[in-house]
Amino acid sequence: MGEETCDGASDSAASGSPAKTGQGRDRRLAACGNDRRRRACAVINDESDLLNRQKSASAREDAADLRESAADLREGEIQAAETLQAASDDQMLMLKQANAHLVIATIEAHKLAEQIEMAKVRLEHLAHHDVLTDLPNRLLLQDRLNQAIELAHRQGRKLAVMFLDLDRFKHINDSLGHAVGDQLLQSVAQRLVDCVRHSDTISRQGGDEFVLLLSYIEHAEDAARTARKILAALVRSHAIDGHDLHISVSIGISIYPDHGQDAETLIKSADTAMYYAKEGGRNNYQFFEKDMNILAVERHSIEGGLRRGLERQEFVLHYQPKVNLHSGMIVGVEALIRWQHPERGLLAPVQFVPIAEDCGLILPIGRWVLREACLQVQAWRQAGLPPITVAVNTSALEFRARDFLEYVRATLEDAHLEPRYLELELTESVLMRDAESTHSVLNELASLGVNLAVDDFGTGYSSLSYLRRFPIDTLKIDQSFVNQMTSNQEDATIVSAVISMGRSLKRRVIAEGVETAEQHAFLLARNCDEGQGYYYGRPVAAEDLAALLKTGMSLIRPD
Repeated sequence: MGEETCDGASDSAASGSPAKTGQGRDRRLAACGNDRRRRACAVINDESDLLNRQKSASAREDAADLRESAADLREGEIQAAETLQAASDDQMLMLKQANAHLVIATIEAHKLAEQIEMAKVRLEHLAHHDVLTDLPNRLLLQDRLNQAIELAHRQGRKLAVMFLDLDRFKHINDSLGHAVGDQLLQSVAQRLVDCVRHSDTISRQGGDEFVLLLSYIEHAEDAARTARKILAALVRSHAIDGHDLHISVSIGISIYPDHGQDAETLIKSADTAMYYAKEGGRNNYQFFEKDMNILAVERHSIEGGLRRGLERQEFVLHYQPKVNLHSGMIVGVEALIRWQHPERGLLAPVQFVPIAEDCGLILPIGRWVLREACLQVQAWRQAGLPPITVAVNTSALEFRARDFLEYVRATLEDAHLEPRYLELELTESVLMRDAESTHSVLNELASLGVNLAVDDFGTGYSSLSYLRRFPIDTLKIDQSFVNQMTSNQEDATIVSAVISMGRSLKRRVIAEGVETAEQHAFLLARNCDEGQGYYYGRPVAAEDLAALLKTGMSLIRPD
């Protein structure tokens, strides 16, 4: 539009006056210059605006990029911070867990250390105490005895050592089982502890043996007083597993410094005295005496000889007749063992049977006797001799053995002997040791047909109720009553009463130990059934008894 304006002005100037034309041209030139300047300015302004817009857009883009970069940076920082926080949390958790484990490990370590210490204390205790009774053992006793001897020596005092051995404990242990035996030992141990002072030591040596150390006594009587207290404490019944068990003890006593200067000698001396107590009837105490060593040596020799005697078959049986007092005929025999010792000759039962009972050899010896007796009676019958009954003494150890019934049956079968020709003799103490068990065994034997006799009747158990309960066939009056019955009114009364009671109860009565015609007449006048003793005949060998049976003669001497 402005261009048209410039062209029109040029045409007008060509038709006008020169002056006017020059002025107009100048004006037009000026106007054109202004237009150019305006256009240039406009262009410049447009370019400037464009440039400004471009710069503004670029700035905005840069700002956007900057903001984006800042955002990315902030996001990175946030992620880094979160990562760092997470790492820090994990580390804290790990530290907490590690600390907890350390605390637990420390506690466990303390517990383990305490357990180890307790185990050490326990092991130390077990090393010096008996496991069953918790009493001091040999090792601890030896240590305390050595210390007591040293102190007694320095102070010029006395002390006592007591060796205790339970009487016939093995019988109970073998018949009722080791569990009952262990409980009985625990009961005995507690009663022994109750009998002594805290300063004294009661030790279990093993089995049924105990040793008591009285660390200070003024006189030997102090030890005797303690021994009597122990005897009284143990004699009371022990309630064990439904059984009322009775046990006694034999006690040997040695005194320092009289009977030994060291622990070994004192214990050995007390042990020797204990064997004397057993020889004296058990359930008593004995102080050591120097000549007791002879018995101890002999006892050990006999015990060793018994074992060899069984192996070498050095034992023999002799048979003592049982006589019908009215006919004088032999109706039975009692089998009595003898030991044909290779050096000492023929030994009577009293010389070795008590030792065999104490060391347990009575079981194999007793079974040998039963077998040999049954075989011999059957041999007599097969030889055509009159049938007689053989009586065999049965010890407590044999009777309480678990296989006793089976052994009796097997022995009779092996010998082909009818049970009615066998009689088993048992003492009252054996019968009453465990009444319920005894009742069962006796009934089995009676059902089998074996005869049962009470030996040494009147010397043992005080109650006669067992005569009603047990299937007893025969009562044997003990020779201690028979020996004095013609001179002692009390013994005469006892013998007469037993004979009368036996007849009333329909029991056969035998008097043992008959040695005189006067005694025979006394028994015959009171209708005693049978007699046994030197008056009728001594124990003889099997062949000699066979000769008596062949004659068929009466063994009663004519007046």
